Amino acid sequence: MINSTQFSYFTLSAYFDTGGFKYLYFVVILSLYMLIIGSNLLLIVVICMNRSLHEPMYLFLCSLFVNELYGSTGLFPFLLLQILSDNHTVSAPLCFLQIFCLYTYGNVQFYNLAIMSYDRYLAICHPLHYNTRMAFNKAVRLIVVIWVPPFFGVLVTTCLSVSLQLCGNIINKVYCNNYSIIKLACLDTTVNNIFELIVASLTVFGSGSLIFYSYMRILKVCFSGCKQTRQKAVSTCTPHLASLLNFAFGVFFEILQSRFDMKNVHNIVRIFLSLYWLTCQPLFSPVMYGLNMSKIRSMCKSLLLSSVRKCRPCGRFVQLE
Repeated sequence: MINSTQFSYFTLSAYFDTGGFKYLYFVVILSLYMLIIGSNLLLIVVICMNRSLHEPMYLFLCSLFVNELYGSTGLFPFLLLQILSDNHTVSAPLCFLQIFCLYTYGNVQFYNLAIMSYDRYLAICHPLHYNTRMAFNKAVRLIVVIWVPPFFGVLVTTCLSVSLQLCGNIINKVYCNNYSIIKLACLDTTVNNIFELIVASLTVFGSGSLIFYSYMRILKVCFSGCKQTRQKAVSTCTPHLASLLNFAFGVFFEILQSRFDMKNVHNIVRIFLSLYWLTCQPLFSPVMYGLNMSKIRSMCKSLLLSSVRKCRPCGRFVQLE
């Protein structure tokens, strides 16, 4: 007989005793979270408040920044509590909720980056027909496509994991991970593995194919076009490519250290690799787009300067008799 049960909590075994340094780690992680919230919220407000930025490209950017706030909120508050805690356990419902949040964040991010590459392909390769091919209503429908399918796919994946009979409750990570829970199952997990493989394949290969096609067409136009076309392609595609590669490498690191035996790798390195795609990407994207896109950069400067002027105290003082 198999000794299986439904555990009410999970133990996260990747945490280690840091002594007094845990307060330093707490401050560093909290500062990073505040930077992520501040930078993403700033760009969301700038895009929403300025009608000149109500274009498809900026709508997709706004969707990207909202997703990064969503993913960060699924990790950082939990991480901050665990750093200060001496008992690194998490209730089963909260663990599965975190899995749902983090997996939807990853899927939405891939879809979002794929649609953004298609948008850049239309803008560079078909500039005269861009406004008809990428109208406002179509952009809104594409944003719905970016968000809705990943939520349903991850919801089914999470429900399949909730129904598993487990033989243990120790997860060797600093946050909840679906694959780690599947490995704890006592019975056959073929259905879980197949469905997760289908969802992952649709996300990675589906979005990857669209990204590959878009950039192949962009490169063809760049090589055959004039200097102005190449400059436009470089200026608009550089932040997108940098964000895409950074996120793809982060996901690759996470898959690598989850699927293979990494016991010979130092614990801190393993933790860094597992957290990279969740902690660095939400700060990397707003910095790249904020610095490289002239419209957003100028609007951010205007908004910050106006805020400073409003907060500045009056320079004149009434002289008392």
